[in-house]
Amino acid sequence: MSAHAQMRAMLDQLMGTSRDGDTTRQRIKFSDDRVCKSHLLNCCPHDVLSGTRMDLGECLKVHDLALRADYEIASKEQDFFFELDAMDHLQSFIADCDRRTEVAKKRLAETQEEISAEVAAKAERVHELNEEIGKLLAKVEQLGAEGNVEESQKVMDEVEKARAKKREAEEVYRNSMPASSFQQQKLRVCEVCSAYLGLHDNDRRLADHFGGKLHLGFIEIREKLQELKRVVAEKQEKRNQERLKRREEREREEREKLRRSRSHSKNPKRSRSREHRRHQSRSTSQERKRTRSKSHEKRHRHRSRSSSRSHQRSRHLSN
Repeated sequence: MSAHAQMRAMLDQLMGTSRDGDTTRQRIKFSDDRVCKSHLLNCCPHDVLSGTRMDLGECLKVHDLALRADYEIASKEQDFFFELDAMDHLQSFIADCDRRTEVAKKRLAETQEEISAEVAAKAERVHELNEEIGKLLAKVEQLGAEGNVEESQKVMDEVEKARAKKREAEEVYRNSMPASSFQQQKLRVCEVCSAYLGLHDNDRRLADHFGGKLHLGFIEIREKLQELKRVVAEKQEKRNQERLKRREEREREEREKLRRSRSHSKNPKRSRSREHRRHQSRSTSQERKRTRSKSHEKRHRHRSRSSSRSHQRSRHLSN
């Protein structure tokens, strides 16, 4: 049994029964319309966000690791252009998430106490620094888990600098509004994952959010969407160039056929014309020969008659 077949058998055993309850996995090809092309490219939101607050549940299309393995092998020999299907899927999903983000932002604007544009800009600065701190802390935890202590310490130094900037920004924001209003929790909607962030969130809360599976999952999906857009654009451009090249080749062949056809239609006339000229030349030559022959015969008969009369006169004189 080949290594690929062994892997398929192992995956079948691990997968167990299929979604429709059959005792064996549903036997379909990866190119089937029922198969999730985003899953084949390892970017389906149902997989990426599984186990998060926004768990989407089971995808309506077939997810099968064995089919993904089949696709990865076959795609080395043939381009199936599944990137277009996956791009459309992710684009629709992100567009829906962005609409929900705008709705959440509008709801916040309606429920929270209105503040001037100047104060809002100061609050936004605090939110930006919160985001920076959260991302840095998430990176520190990742580096620590990888055992990269030295690099982790360098990032912590950046965290301390960001914390100092945040304290200054909070002081500016606090001095721009009444104390009672400052104590209210000012919320903000995360532009990446649509989660709510508080202006006064502590470091632990920020690290949990920006290093959490939900936020990182959305980053992965958004980055994958941009990659798919680039790949699709490149492949479409390549296909357009190939179609243009084939069309130019067909047009060139058609022009060549037309040229040959015209050349063929003209050649018989030229041949007949040359043959006609040769025939006329032969006829003229033969006519000249006949004329010269007749002339020669006339001269011969004339000489013969002249010789006969001269002979007769000689005989007459001799008598």
